[in-house]
Amino acid sequence: MKAPGFKVGHRSGGFTLIELVITISIIGILAAVALPRYISLQTQARTAKAQAIYGGVRSASALAHAMVIATNITTSGAATVAMEGTNVTLINGYPTADAAGIITALQIGAATDDLTISAGGAGAGTPITIDMNGASTPATCRVTYTSANSNASPVVAVDTAGC
Repeated sequence: MKAPGFKVGHRSGGFTLIELVITISIIGILAAVALPRYISLQTQARTAKAQAIYGGVRSASALAHAMVIATNITTSGAATVAMEGTNVTLINGYPTADAAGIITALQIGAATDDLTISAGGAGAGTPITIDMNGASTPATCRVTYTSANSNASPVVAVDTAGC
């Protein structure tokens, strides 16, 4: 007696070797096309991140300077201003190029934002660099902030050549 629905000579369901080979080939072709685009997206993301930090540094610096002018704090020498309830150190009316200055005003952190932040300084004309981690050449995927000299604005630069 035969089981219901079972036909003699009928193969059980499954894939043939040729079907598996074709499927694997298609997946390989798709991977070959998608991988370069994925790598390009990482570069574009690091470039966008550097540009965003550049804009943030310029904005934070301008905001701190506006607060100095609005509150009649001295624009020569060292001072502090409260931003978002946190004191930001200043030199010549702009944030200093260190963790207590521009980094505090910008509200970024090396660990939380996947950055490498170099040691800057509180003195006028001192630079600090913010490197994007994961860049092919970190030294050319960075934002640099140089604190203000007297009667001058700080210098902010971005380099995205190696992102």
